[in-house]
Amino acid sequence: MDDTTLEAMRTALRGPVIGPKDLDYAQSCTVYNGMIDRRPAAIARCADVADVVAAVGFVRDHGLELAVRGGGHSGPGLCLVDDGVTVDLAPIRWTHIDPGTRTALVGGGSQLGDLDHAGHAFGLATPSGINSTTGVGGLTLGGGHGHLTRKYGLTIDSLVSADVVLADGSLVTASESEHPDLFWALRGGGGNFGIVTSFRYRMHPVSTVGVAITVWPLDRTREVLRWYRDFLPQATDDLNGFFALLSVPPGPPFPEELHGQKMCGVVWCWTGDPDRLDEVLRPVNDAGTPAFHFTTPMPYPALQSMFDDLLPSGLQWYWRGAFFDRITDEAIDVHLHFGENLPTALSTMHLYPVDGAAGRVGRDDTAWSHRDAIWSGVIAGIDPDPANAGALKQWCTAYEEALRPYSMGGSYVNFLGEDEGQDRVRATYGDHFDRLAEIKRTYDPHNLFHATQNIRPAEPAGR
Repeated sequence: MDDTTLEAMRTALRGPVIGPKDLDYAQSCTVYNGMIDRRPAAIARCADVADVVAAVGFVRDHGLELAVRGGGHSGPGLCLVDDGVTVDLAPIRWTHIDPGTRTALVGGGSQLGDLDHAGHAFGLATPSGINSTTGVGGLTLGGGHGHLTRKYGLTIDSLVSADVVLADGSLVTASESEHPDLFWALRGGGGNFGIVTSFRYRMHPVSTVGVAITVWPLDRTREVLRWYRDFLPQATDDLNGFFALLSVPPGPPFPEELHGQKMCGVVWCWTGDPDRLDEVLRPVNDAGTPAFHFTTPMPYPALQSMFDDLLPSGLQWYWRGAFFDRITDEAIDVHLHFGENLPTALSTMHLYPVDGAAGRVGRDDTAWSHRDAIWSGVIAGIDPDPANAGALKQWCTAYEEALRPYSMGGSYVNFLGEDEGQDRVRATYGDHFDRLAEIKRTYDPHNLFHATQNIRPAEPAGR
């Protein structure tokens, strides 16, 4: 983009358009994953929906590359594109709660913490992720799972409508009654179909939750995972717990003697009667006496932000994911092996439950294609030092490939790495892929929104 074109774009938008010669350009190119190093020709920081419409039209008419940034948490860095334009929604950051209808209208540049905070004042929440700085946009469009998934489903199961700027520059509202095909695709199909400038969510009664952290020595992984795979799926939907392989962080609530030790554990969230938490979790001893077991009541937004300080923006990340409908003994052996070889203190593996309420939604009701999954797993190599980037990627890739024979063949789209290829995207959507490609042809026939885990438009009939 030459200076004349850049200035023309600045004239077209109300918000700032940041170019390589601007003092804040380097900072504007940073995203959550410090491993990402891309240099857009311009970053269009859109002040409002009109700016998004103008930016899309400008990019399309000038034949430029386009990426979209909401919260900037994309692991593969899909929110930046070299030599193209990043449409940055950060200024469109607001949340309006309607306690009467128990709904929330949320700007496309908002973060989960914004929604959690606003809803908490009314004792309400929407199921989402586990990090308050994650953008609502990317998380929702991928499906969204976290602490409330077993109780209230995926994030998309609470999505009522979305306002979307399409590739032709038009603004439409997608819901069950308006553009229902687009609404179906937005619920799990990623950012392939347009730029969502606002989301309307159904809210649920959530205020103070019971939180527990249980850890066992790493050499108990076989016993713990065998117990966990049987215990949680038959538990009440009020109980959620994700399994983790981890190095114990050096701080509270963990006792000093455990700091830095490689262990296995579960982070629990209980939405039932607070007085029953200890009773509900008494079976943790069936897996062997924990090295540490901590329970406390906690405001839901505090749980959502509990890992923020441990995992600040700017760390090196490489991740991959997989869906599982069972945890086999062979898979457990893989987990133990790679848990013993965690490459850095922050590297981890999580198994998030996606059963319960999420599993009772019809398989074809949304683009999310793995309603029969019990767990969504993520393997994450994490470290502050760029010198360890290669080791993180090698460990993560080897781990995922070793687990693949015991998985369902696809991954949560937000956990796909940038280099996994079109076959993995197709496996993620399964037999929903062809329908998504047809919808893509309707709403983005020239694949303007391709800086994604891309679903290419279907070829017209007869070609």
